[in-house]
Amino acid sequence: MIASVNMKRYACMLCLLIMAGMAYTTLAATRSEKAAISRNLDIFNSLYKELQVFYVDTIDAEKSVTTAINAMLNDIDPYTVYIPAKEQDDFLTISTGEYGGIGSFIFERDNNVYISEPYENSPAHQSGLRAGDMIIKIDNDTVLGWKSSKVSERLKGQAGTSLKVTVKRKYAVDSVLTFDITRRKIQVPSVPYYGVVDGNVGYIYLTSFTEKAAKEVRDALVDLKKNPQVKSIVLDLQGNGGGLLESAVKIVGLFVPKNTEVLRTRGKGVLNEKVYKTTSSPVDTEIPLAVLIDGGSASSAEIVAGALQDLDRAVIVGSRSYGKGLVQSTRQLPYDGLLKVTVAKYYIPSGRLIQAIDYSHRNPDGSVARIPDSLTTVFRTANGREVRDGGGITPDVKIDYPEVNRLTYNIVRDHWAFDYATRFASVNSGILPAGEFEITDSIFADFKQFIDPATFKYDKVCEVMLADLKKAAETEGYMNDSIKAQFSTLERMLKHDLNKDLDSNRKAISELLSGEIIKRYYFQRGQVINNLKYDPAMDRAVAILNEPAEYGKLLSSPSKSE
Repeated sequence: MIASVNMKRYACMLCLLIMAGMAYTTLAATRSEKAAISRNLDIFNSLYKELQVFYVDTIDAEKSVTTAINAMLNDIDPYTVYIPAKEQDDFLTISTGEYGGIGSFIFERDNNVYISEPYENSPAHQSGLRAGDMIIKIDNDTVLGWKSSKVSERLKGQAGTSLKVTVKRKYAVDSVLTFDITRRKIQVPSVPYYGVVDGNVGYIYLTSFTEKAAKEVRDALVDLKKNPQVKSIVLDLQGNGGGLLESAVKIVGLFVPKNTEVLRTRGKGVLNEKVYKTTSSPVDTEIPLAVLIDGGSASSAEIVAGALQDLDRAVIVGSRSYGKGLVQSTRQLPYDGLLKVTVAKYYIPSGRLIQAIDYSHRNPDGSVARIPDSLTTVFRTANGREVRDGGGITPDVKIDYPEVNRLTYNIVRDHWAFDYATRFASVNSGILPAGEFEITDSIFADFKQFIDPATFKYDKVCEVMLADLKKAAETEGYMNDSIKAQFSTLERMLKHDLNKDLDSNRKAISELLSGEIIKRYYFQRGQVINNLKYDPAMDRAVAILNEPAEYGKLLSSPSKSE
């Protein structure tokens, strides 16, 4: 008995010694880490002072320190960023969808800034600005050669304030026009369009997860359900780069029971876990639902798609999503700066993390790569269907999209479709409704005439590759009279005919062209309607929703589907 007591005392003393050792090691490690931080900050501070005193030219303090900060953050992940005070308006616009200004997209081209598209019913639209207008003056300042960021800063301002915008308008009799505009609070809609497709499918296009996104989706869903013809819903998240996590949880809550777990976030330390559940009554937990995603669907869009997939509440259609499973939060810094920092990873209901890139493990050259599919892990949905982690959301129904070829790429890159739409709108006061407008033979022929072959920068891939092959044959000594003759034959066969190539790619060009033209009359909502006519993911989703047996099979457990 005494031996037993002694053994217990010995065990207790050993535990205390181990715990003390661990505490000392932790304390030492903490002290060591803090000492390293202090030492390196001293080095940086001293180095910068030496540069300021002895460097031959003047150093811009704000620019050089910001460069150093950004270099440090770039080595962590692309989502941890420093936002100085002067850049916070754009950051707040992303989260709120609101800003003070004239309400227009702008873009840079040839060292100048153009109106890309005014928002519908915005001050820019109501004052008379049009897509294609080149901005030459704001108030009394010439802005030729300015960057779009600087022009944007001047166009924005407090609601109720006025400004003059002078533009050069192509294809107009009076090419230089000045507009008096009063700024307003601009609310960029998260749902620019919703409606009924194919007679019985409700469609909601969500572009971002702002503070008001959940309300806009709810309002659209409620309105669609008032239509007795609507039997199913498509939520389109294609190209949606995400936004607020809380908005994603609320949107999932529209389709699943209250108090359903949507995700868990896990930060530094085992105790730093937070569970997000739906908190409001749903709108409809039974209506058949399809969610469209693609490679541009990220962050909160992946939370919505992934949670609805894990809960077997929706069929996911499209292509694999981006793969962002990280959560950011903002921290206030001195002098009104902000640090947007990655604070956690999120795990959707099946328990999987869909982050595609592990930024903590870099290659020797500093680069990072996607997690290979062979290293991903199988998880299970509520019905037991297999899903995987580590590489975005893989759709239940995959869509093979046609690749963009060099011809259509050049038409977009060099603004041929944009410029043609500008000219078209200058001579046509109206067109058919967005859902009915099409590129007719006469419009397409006119577009072909509009393209100047002498200035069209055409990447002739076959000709370039053939020239490289010919050069290689000469270098390696294979070029003889017989080979030369065969090269000459190939060159004649593969010589590009721009007119023929335009005809061969008419379907893809018509999609680009109709979208640009429709935007001139029906703005973003018109372009969305036009895109639906060419979207194979939407066609497949509608087909699935209109076949209850196929829809049920896609969401059922493996045993039931066999």
